[in-house]
Amino acid sequence: MTNKEAKARIKINILLEKSGWRFFDSAEGKANILLEHNAKITEDILNEFGEDFQHTKNGFVDFLLLDSKGFPFIVLEAKSEDKNPLDGKEQARTYAKSQKTRFVILSNGSIHYFWDLESGNPYIITTFPTPLSVEGRKEFQPNTDDLISEKMENDYIALTQIPEYEKDPRWIDQTKRPSFIKDNDLKLLRPYQLNAIKSIQEAIGRRKERFLFEMATGTGKTLVAAGVMKLFLRTGNASRVLFLVDRIELENQAWRSFRRLLKHDYKTEIYKENRDDWRKADIVVTTVQSLLFNNKYRDLFSPTDFDLVISDEAHRSIGGNSRAVFEYFLGYKLGLTATPKDYLKKIDAKQLSQKDPRALERRQLLDTYKTFGCESGNPTFRYSLLDGVREGYLVNPIVVDARTEITTELLSELGYSVLVEDEEGRKEEKFFYQKDFEKKFFSEITNKIFCRTFMDNALRDPITGEIGKTIVFCVSQEHASKITQILNEIANILFPKKYNSDFAVQVSSNIENAQQMTINFANNNLNGHTYFADGYNSSKTRVCVTVGMMTTGYDCEDALNLCLLRPIFSPTDFIQIKGRGTRKYTFNYKQKNEIGETEEIKAEKQKYKLFDFFANCAYFEDKFNYDEILKLPKIGKFFEIKGSDGSVDIKEYENYTYDPLKSMKEIDVGLIGMKIDRKLFEKFEVVIKSDTTVTEKFKAGNIEDAEEYIRTVIFDKPEEYFNLEKLRKALKIDRKVSLREILENVFGLIKGFKSKDELLEEEIEKFIMINKPESKFVPSIRNFIKAYITDAAVREAINKGEYSRLATNPSFSMKDLRALNGWKQPAIEYITDYVSLNTFV
Repeated sequence: MTNKEAKARIKINILLEKSGWRFFDSAEGKANILLEHNAKITEDILNEFGEDFQHTKNGFVDFLLLDSKGFPFIVLEAKSEDKNPLDGKEQARTYAKSQKTRFVILSNGSIHYFWDLESGNPYIITTFPTPLSVEGRKEFQPNTDDLISEKMENDYIALTQIPEYEKDPRWIDQTKRPSFIKDNDLKLLRPYQLNAIKSIQEAIGRRKERFLFEMATGTGKTLVAAGVMKLFLRTGNASRVLFLVDRIELENQAWRSFRRLLKHDYKTEIYKENRDDWRKADIVVTTVQSLLFNNKYRDLFSPTDFDLVISDEAHRSIGGNSRAVFEYFLGYKLGLTATPKDYLKKIDAKQLSQKDPRALERRQLLDTYKTFGCESGNPTFRYSLLDGVREGYLVNPIVVDARTEITTELLSELGYSVLVEDEEGRKEEKFFYQKDFEKKFFSEITNKIFCRTFMDNALRDPITGEIGKTIVFCVSQEHASKITQILNEIANILFPKKYNSDFAVQVSSNIENAQQMTINFANNNLNGHTYFADGYNSSKTRVCVTVGMMTTGYDCEDALNLCLLRPIFSPTDFIQIKGRGTRKYTFNYKQKNEIGETEEIKAEKQKYKLFDFFANCAYFEDKFNYDEILKLPKIGKFFEIKGSDGSVDIKEYENYTYDPLKSMKEIDVGLIGMKIDRKLFEKFEVVIKSDTTVTEKFKAGNIEDAEEYIRTVIFDKPEEYFNLEKLRKALKIDRKVSLREILENVFGLIKGFKSKDELLEEEIEKFIMINKPESKFVPSIRNFIKAYITDAAVREAINKGEYSRLATNPSFSMKDLRALNGWKQPAIEYITDYVSLNTFV
C-alpha cells in the first residue's frame, strides 16, 4: 500500500466512525464494518457487464458496511488521494452486485460519492451517511413512471376558504374532496400553478433532477410548492421533504401554510421545535442559517435523510456558501425565486468593483441558475409579474418618484456638498451620497418632507377613506424610530382622536413581539380595528415602519402603499419589496341602511402606490415610465409640527453629524483575572439559563434579540463583569468564538467549540461541495484556502499581485500557486464573500 493510499484509508476510517459505523463491538452495538471482505464474482455478474469469464473470480471489497441484521449493506470502494474516486465506479458496481446490495460509496479520503444503484448517478457528499439514514432509504423504492403519469386537476391542492368545514366529521380523513364542499368554497389551483407542477413531470421525463421556478411575488409559490411535495410523496418518489427558507418569519409562515394545505395527508414540522422526533415528519421546515451556523447540518442530518429539497427564495437561501447546505443532501432539488435572471442583464460585469453590491448579487443569481441546471437562463417554469397583471391575478404599482432638493443632490454623481469646520476653525468641503443617508448624513427636515408627502398623496382605503395600509422601509432601526414618531405626530393633527400614537408602529428586530405584529397587521387587528367604521375588518394601525422585516414572502394583500425611504442596491431586495403590494384584494363591508337592511359594499384593489424617495426605480430601469411625479415643498417652506395642540412654526434646519472617537480605555485583566476565568464560563451558563428573557428569546428563534439583551443587561455589570473577551479566554479556543456559538453551547445545540483547523476544513469542504473541482486539484485548493485565510502575508501578496514575495514564504509558494490551475480566483471570491477572517484570529 502506498503512502497516499494509507492516508486515504486513515481519513475514511475517521469519517466512518464520525457517522456512527463501528470497527469493533461496543456499547452502541456490534461491529458493522468488514475490511478487505472476500467477494466471489460469479459468471452471471461478470456477463451482466459484458465480461467473458468462464470461472468464478475472487475480489476484495475495501470496506463492506453491514445493516442492523448483519447483512451486506454498502460497498465502500477506496482510492488513493491522487486518484479520482469515480475511477472505482465499475469495480464497486460489480462488488455491490456480488453482495446483493444497492448502495455504494466511492472515496479517496478527500472527495466522496454516494451512489444508489437503483436511482441515478453517484452524487458528491461531504460526510458519510449514518446507518440509520441508509436503513430508512433501503425501504425507499422510487418510480419515476408513477410520478410522470400522476393525474392532476385544479383541486389537486384545494384549501377550504371556510374553516368550519374542516370541523365537519365528513371531511376528516377523506382522500378526496367531500361532495358537500362546492367549488366556490375552495381555493383551487390557478391554471399557471397547475402548469408549474406539471412542468416537473415533463422535466423528469427528460431525466432532469433539478428544477427552478421563477414566479413573481404574489403568484402563490408556497401553494405550488405544496403541490410538488404532494406529487413526490404521493407517488412514492420521496419519503421526506426538506423546505429551506432564509428568515425565521418565513419558517413559521411556511409551516402554517403546509399544515393547512397538506394536514390531511402529511405531517409538517419545524426542525428547531422537534429536534428529537423530526424523523416522524413528512415535511421538515427550517432556516438555512440555522443549519449553516457552525456547520450544524453535517452533525444534525445525514445526506440521505431527504429525497426532495425545496429552496424558497433560492437566490437568498442557497446563495454563496449557503449552497453547501443545499448540495449536502441527495435527491431531487427545486428552487423557487421571484428574481428573473435577465434583471441584471444591463449590468456590465467588467465595470463592477468587488465592493459594488451588484457584483455579489450578480454572482449569486448566476449561481442560482447554474445550481439548477439552467445556465441558458430558461428556468423549468416561469410566470412573471407582467403575466400575472395581464391575466388579472396581480396589480402594477403607481410609482411616485419624489425627491427633495437635498436628495436630488445626494443622488447625483457629484453628491451633496457641505462645508465642515474642523477643530482649528478651517472649513473643508465634504460630499455625501445616497448611501450615506441616515448613516453619515442626517437631515430631520428631509425626513419630515418624506412623511408629509406620503400622507398627502397616499392611496386611501376605499371603504373608510382613511390612509390605506402601508409598509415603510427605512435605512436603520434608528431611522425607523424617527419616521414612526413623525408619522404619528402628523396623524394626530390630521385625524384628531382617531389614534393614540398607534397610527404608525415600528416593526423591527429590536422591538418586542415584532414578529407577532407582522401577523396581526396582515390579519387586520394590529392595535385593534379601525375607528372609522364600526365592524369593518381593517387594522387600526395603518402604517408599519420596518427595515428588513416584512420583505421576503410577507403576505398583506390589502396593502395600498409602499414607501422606500432608503436607497436599495440589491435587485432582489427591490423586487421583493415592490412585490408586497402586487396582490389583488376585495375590500368588503356590511352595514345597515336607513330601513335596517344589511347592505354589502365591495371594492376591488386596482392598484397600489410605490413611493420612491431615492430613485430606486430609475436605478434599476434605464427607461422608466413615471406614472406620477410630485413637486415637493422646498426646504424652508415646510411647517414643522411642534406638539399635539397643532401649533406650527417655520423652521429651516439642515444638519449632518460627524462622530469621532471620544474616549477609549484598556483594561488588563492580568493573572488575577485568569484565575477567575477558570470558572467564569460555568457561572455564565448558570446566569443565562436562569434568565427567562434570554431563554424565551432563544427558544423562539430570536437569537439576535437574545444577544443584544445579554450585551446590554448582563455584560459588563459589577456582579460578575461578564464580557465576550473574558468568556473567550475562559474557553481556551485558538480562535474568536461568537456570542451566538456560546449561546448554542449553553442551550445544548452544539456539543463543543470547533478549533480553527476544524472550521478551515469545513469551509474547504463547502467550497468543494459547491464547485466540484476534479479530485487532482483538491490538495492544491485546500492548501491555498488555508494559507490565504490564516497567513496575512500570503493574502497581501496575492491581492496585490506581488507573487515574487511567495518565493520566500514557507506556507505557500509559487509552485503551489501554479498548481491551482485556475482555481485561485473562485477560491478568493468565496473567501471574500462568505468567510469572516476575524473568526480565525
